[in-house]
Amino acid sequence: MNTDSLEFEYVGNDLEAMSFATNYHRWIFEHFTPYLGQNVAEIGAGTGNFSQLLLTSPIHHLTTFEPSNDMFPLLHQKLRNIPRAATVNDYFGSVSHRYIRQFDSVVYVNVLEHIEHERLELDFVRKTLKSNGHICIFAPALPFLYSEFDASIGHKRRYQKDQLVNLVESAGYKIVRVKYFDIAGILPWYFNFVLLRKTLTPANVNLYDKLVVPVMRVIEKLMVVPAGKNLLLIGQNVKQ
Repeated sequence: MNTDSLEFEYVGNDLEAMSFATNYHRWIFEHFTPYLGQNVAEIGAGTGNFSQLLLTSPIHHLTTFEPSNDMFPLLHQKLRNIPRAATVNDYFGSVSHRYIRQFDSVVYVNVLEHIEHERLELDFVRKTLKSNGHICIFAPALPFLYSEFDASIGHKRRYQKDQLVNLVESAGYKIVRVKYFDIAGILPWYFNFVLLRKTLTPANVNLYDKLVVPVMRVIEKLMVVPAGKNLLLIGQNVKQ
């Protein structure tokens, strides 16, 4: 195990629940699409739900990285017959040297918060990005929302916007876009996970995904929200 990358054996219970979040994933994907380019890497791909969405775009190739021995077989099963996709059962930091200047974009969806030394991870990424390539990050926001559930699934932190911006800039990236995401999710998360100490289930994910996400997707397209349950950031590896 590479101690500079993901540092836990992730069992993936929240990914099973989030597999029902079809609208939510498409909402994230909509923001990432303009920055993907042709050769894309997805770090911490889990069981491949977001990977399959990435492959609906006209990218030429997707390389997925998943270190969990529990989840990798499911990821590989989903993608093994797709010529445009490759699966790697390892920590990205352990193998990133093989991919120097190969990727147009590197995608992190609910992964960076799991990494102890995330600045080192961003350094790994920058070495694999082509000049002017992009890092696409989606991560949990607002430290006061940190719950026992976050801890149970290996979250090291939830980010403030300035904290995430400073982290990415310190690694040498230019910030192209950063926004809070899903303001409607703040109160339900605080009530259910911080106060009541509940866990994520397919039922509550599916309900929120069907009833709330389509509405908020339109609202947040029309206005900039002052806060949100998550953060979305696009950074660019500016040409040196």
